[in-house]
Amino acid sequence: MQNNPTPKGGGEPVVAQNATTHATPAAAESVKTDSANKPAPNESMNPQTTYCGLLAIVGRPNVGKSTLLNALVGQKVSITSRKAQTTRHRILGIRTQGDAQYVFVDTPGFQTEHSNALNKNLNKTVMAALSDVDATLMVVEAGVFTLADAKVLSLLDDKKPVILVANKVDKMHNKEELLPWLKSMQERFAFAQMVPLSAKNPKDIERLLQICRPYLPAGPFWYSPEELTDKSERFLVAEMVREKLFRLTGDELPYSCTVVVDKFDEEASTSD
Repeated sequence: MQNNPTPKGGGEPVVAQNATTHATPAAAESVKTDSANKPAPNESMNPQTTYCGLLAIVGRPNVGKSTLLNALVGQKVSITSRKAQTTRHRILGIRTQGDAQYVFVDTPGFQTEHSNALNKNLNKTVMAALSDVDATLMVVEAGVFTLADAKVLSLLDDKKPVILVANKVDKMHNKEELLPWLKSMQERFAFAQMVPLSAKNPKDIERLLQICRPYLPAGPFWYSPEELTDKSERFLVAEMVREKLFRLTGDELPYSCTVVVDKFDEEASTSD
């Protein structure tokens, strides 16, 4: 694992085909670079073969990681709010499509500004999630690259595929700036793919799933196709309550608050 990624040759950015409905036509073109930076796609798929892989979602706080995870899974499994570090735990989101199972790991936003005990523990959670993944989705805001983004990038292993997810592309005021920005990002790190998108656009999410698919190794599913997360209902209830507290109280509530469910009753459904 490198501590300070060096520029990788300054080639043209690898932008996924039909990169985004929000980008300029030039930005939507597929630009090819050295194929050695990407694993070979699973081209000859036996119908009886299944594919399953672990994909980490990383980035600084408030770039939309949890929103992206929920969209990729197709259901809310991670809470969101405007507060930094809303995500405290390593949360798995599971999406099964046909013979492919994607296991996404939503991590806390890597914190560089405040070095308290909570943030140190959250940062350890991020590092642990990166240790055994098949590929990493680094989420940034389209057109923006901060010192905090650079810190996250410095932690990534350049020997494993890293897909740059340029989120919130719909909020860019000048779409003409997208392609030059993508080129500058490719000069910072040898990204396997660069995907401008909006996590709120279903077509963009489906496209990202297809881009991630070649990085899934052949193997049995880890979870039942019906499962969406590894977390219990009790955990999800506590997280939903914490989300509502954040949204309703704003700055009145410290972001370090924790919700504990003392009692959890599951009532049997009744039919009319």
